[in-house]
Amino acid sequence: MRKIYNFGAGPAMLPEEVLRQAQEEMLDWKKTGWSVMEIGHRGPEFSELAARSEADLRELMNIPNNYKVIFLAGGASTQFAMVPLNLFTDKKKADYVDTGIWSKKAIEEAKRYGQVHIAAQTAHQDHLAYIPHQDTWTLNVDADYVHYTPNETIGGIEFHWVPDTGDVPLVADMTSMILSRPIAVNQFGIIYAGAQKNIGQAGLTIVIIREDLIKDPLPYTPTLYSYKIQADNQSFYNTPPTYAWYIASLVFAWMKRQGGVAEFAKRNKRKADKLYGYIDQHKDFYINPVLPESRSQMNVAFSLLDDTLTDTFLREAKKAGLYFLKGHRLAGGLRASMYNAMPEAGVDALLNFMEEFAKQHR
Repeated sequence: MRKIYNFGAGPAMLPEEVLRQAQEEMLDWKKTGWSVMEIGHRGPEFSELAARSEADLRELMNIPNNYKVIFLAGGASTQFAMVPLNLFTDKKKADYVDTGIWSKKAIEEAKRYGQVHIAAQTAHQDHLAYIPHQDTWTLNVDADYVHYTPNETIGGIEFHWVPDTGDVPLVADMTSMILSRPIAVNQFGIIYAGAQKNIGQAGLTIVIIREDLIKDPLPYTPTLYSYKIQADNQSFYNTPPTYAWYIASLVFAWMKRQGGVAEFAKRNKRKADKLYGYIDQHKDFYINPVLPESRSQMNVAFSLLDDTLTDTFLREAKKAGLYFLKGHRLAGGLRASMYNAMPEAGVDALLNFMEEFAKQHR
C-alpha cells in the first residue's frame, strides 16, 4: 500500500492494482517476451487489446451501437478545435455555456472557426458560484451544436443534470467526470474526455460520437482532426498513443472488477459528502466558494479563512502524506481532487489532518 495520497487534478492518482499490473508486465507483456510499448499498433496483439478496451468502455458506459468510440492523441484541448471543425455547417453557429476556465478555452478556440453565442454562464449568490437553471439560458434553435463542461476542475463546479437541447446536438467535455457516475450517452451528440483523471495516464483522449454527426469537416481541417477519417480507420489512421491506451484498458478492467460505474458513483458521493460536510461544519476556518447544488464531486475547491496559513497548510499536509492540494494557479487557495482511484481512506486522512490543523491554528 502506498503511503501518500495524490489529490492532484491531473495527471491524477491511478489505482495501485493497475500500476502493479503494468509494472509486472513492463518487460514481458502476456508472456510474449516484449513490452506492450514495443509491439506494432496494427498487429494482432494490439488489435485485440484495442477491441477489448473499447468493449469494456462500452459496457461500463452502456454506449449505444449507433455511437463510435475513437481513441486519439492530443489531449482534450485538441477537441476544442475538432468539435467546431467537424460540427459546423454552413451556418457556423454554436451555443456555449461558460462555467469556468476550461469552458472559456473551448469558447476562444471555437471563435476561430465560426460564431459563438454564450447561452449561459456561472452566476453568484451571496458570493457563492452556481450554475443557472436552463430556463434562464438563451439557446438558439438553429445552432449547429451546444457545448458545455459538466465539471470544471479549477472552480469546483459541476452540473448534476443534463441540459435539454432538443434536436441540437449536445457536446460535453467530460474530462474530469467521465466514469464517475452513470450517464445516458444517448442524451449527447459528442462526449470527449482526456484520460488523465479517471481513465489512465496523460496522452490519450476518448471521443464518443453519434454516427449521424460524422461527416466531412470544414475544408481547411487538418487530416488528423477529422472525426470521419479517424472513425473510418478505427483510431488507427496514424500511430495512436499505445501505452496510454494500454493503461486505459487496465483501468477499464479494474473498474469492472470493482462493480462498474454505479459502484464508483456511490464511493464518490461518500467521499464528497464527507469533505463538504466537514467544511460546512467549520466555516470559521474553511470556506467553499460554490453553492451546494453546483458543487463538484470530483474537485473540491476550498480555502482557509486566514489565507496567510495556506502555505503552512500545504507544507504540513505533505509531511502527513497528502500531496498536490494547492489550488490552480489562476484560482489560488486549495483543492482536493478525488477521482475514482482515490480511496475513501485518503479522504479520511485529509479530514483528520484538516481537523488537527484547525485545532493548532485557530
